[in-house]
Amino acid sequence: MKATSLDDYLDGFDSFPNRRSKRLSMLREAYTYGVPGMMTKSMTDRLAQSGHYSFHIGTPDPEMRRIASWMLTNEKDRLKIAKFIPKIWKRGGREDLKLVGLLLANMSDDELGESGWTVFLQLIQDRVSVEVFLETAEEFLRGGRELPSDTWIRDAAAQSEVWAQLMVLMLSLDESRAKSHTTLLYGTPQGGELFERIRNRLIERVS
Repeated sequence: MKATSLDDYLDGFDSFPNRRSKRLSMLREAYTYGVPGMMTKSMTDRLAQSGHYSFHIGTPDPEMRRIASWMLTNEKDRLKIAKFIPKIWKRGGREDLKLVGLLLANMSDDELGESGWTVFLQLIQDRVSVEVFLETAEEFLRGGRELPSDTWIRDAAAQSEVWAQLMVLMLSLDESRAKSHTTLLYGTPQGGELFERIRNRLIERVS
């Protein structure tokens, strides 16, 4: 019998499952709770396609936070969570990416084994939407982390065109830092419409 609420569903688990396939299916089912009735499959399919996600269910923010909180509360082995984060990210659902951001933002660098910013950036080997990147970065700031140093930003930007664009987006979270990165702002390859709006706003600030 299907649980009637997310809490009822999560109460059916003592801890995060040991088998990786079971963990992913458990999370996929958890995402279905709290989804507004107006979210039809055709609508979520279109959202998944437009965002290049493997799926987009439409799970509300409070439910996503509840899932992340449950994982961090009920699984005492934080290393187990840290090692599984890349698997969640790789599956590529919109809710998967949201969950990864919440987990990273609420785990310490010691629990992750290195800087949360570094872990996050290393997950992004291909393009990621502006929305997902900024959403996760903002979660980091809400969780008490500060933006990385100017040196870290420059070093990251030098690794790839994608990372250079991400560093421009990161600067939009503290526009006062933009003056130290004019070369990055002007020299980063062209991106999508939203990226260019953000970049142009930063350039106007430093001009």
